[in-house]
Amino acid sequence: MDEKFRAVFAEVEGLRDDMVRMLVELVRIPAISPDYGGEGEYDKAEKLLEIIRDWGFDRIERYDAPDERAKNGVRPNILAYYYGEKGEESQRLWILTHLDVVPPGEGWTVTESFKPVIKEGKVYGRGSEDNGQSLVASLYAVKALMNLGIRPKRTIILAFVSDEETGSEYGIKWLIKNHPELFRKNDLVLVPDAGNSDGSFIEVAEKSRLVFKIRTLGKQTHAMSPDKGVNAHLVGMRFAVTLHDMLYEKYSDKDELFEPPISTFEPTKKEKNVDAVNIIPGEDIVYFDCRILPEHDLDKILHNIATLAEDFEKRYNAKIEINVLRKAKAPEPTSPDSEIVKLLKKALKMLRNIEPKIGGIGGGTFAAFFREIGIPAAVWSTVDETAHQADEYAKIDNMVGDAKVFVALSLLEEP
Repeated sequence: MDEKFRAVFAEVEGLRDDMVRMLVELVRIPAISPDYGGEGEYDKAEKLLEIIRDWGFDRIERYDAPDERAKNGVRPNILAYYYGEKGEESQRLWILTHLDVVPPGEGWTVTESFKPVIKEGKVYGRGSEDNGQSLVASLYAVKALMNLGIRPKRTIILAFVSDEETGSEYGIKWLIKNHPELFRKNDLVLVPDAGNSDGSFIEVAEKSRLVFKIRTLGKQTHAMSPDKGVNAHLVGMRFAVTLHDMLYEKYSDKDELFEPPISTFEPTKKEKNVDAVNIIPGEDIVYFDCRILPEHDLDKILHNIATLAEDFEKRYNAKIEINVLRKAKAPEPTSPDSEIVKLLKKALKMLRNIEPKIGGIGGGTFAAFFREIGIPAAVWSTVDETAHQADEYAKIDNMVGDAKVFVALSLLEEP
């Protein structure tokens, strides 16, 4: 490791307290999608711009996706450029994080969701790990270079985008569709929005996604006379369990690239049906979230579901409606031999002396949108995987350590 690397890594360490303060400041600002009843990311974006405006970025751009449900009618997306040693001709490294967070949920014990607390080397609060930790780490990787007057080998583009938690329709997906001029085929793309506790996993593939709502319609009646009605709740439960078991049996293939190595078909959200325990419901609604190995045909799976629904309708004298809420075919994986993966492996070997595992996940990230347009993308970070949980936290050592990896990616020679 040469002196330049040592100097920048030491500078990152010296910025540790500043990083914690910034993370705390951002966690205090809720940035919840209107889909979840929130106002969106406007306030958080404004605070971020206020903080970084005078840092020394070569260019800061803001792209507002229109959304009348959100505060001031927009969902902000921010790009901050720090040019490489060849100026605008330098190869470009994107590091993409998201501004939005999921709702607080229940069960918090260490603190309230948007009242961050620093405890035992961790910052607790909603959005601290997902995705505040990586957002701050990416900023201070660049800040360390700026402080030392070092131009990286690659131009760094930090992207802070909206709407990751509810589909990216107003975030990176919107940017790719409405501003394709922003992206180049030879760009390197890192999405630090999934990982493991020691940073030894690089994600290069994601499963297909199928989300649907099952609405079962029967006939409401009094609980003392079930023969006079059709219990939609009972039929709906039977259908959900039968569907769950059928899909797992029919699509039981394994692919060891992924963790878990199988397709998953899980009933999740359940809507309220009746107000009193002595009413047999005439309507019942449940949702499924399926993460499916890429080789399977989503249309064929939907045909299987529809066929089973028709059978249940005949057997139980009920009506079953299937409403597809999300259907996304997984793009081709990023090659393990792509430059971004090789650079990550080189950086992790230098900083942590580890040989990372290359694999796929069931979750969805920004990387899929880049893979769809032919730009290889890798997903990596060091996290304890507390995202979306009560008492979510970001480990401060992880934040500082990942900032050093981001620095290395910008400075390393070709892998």
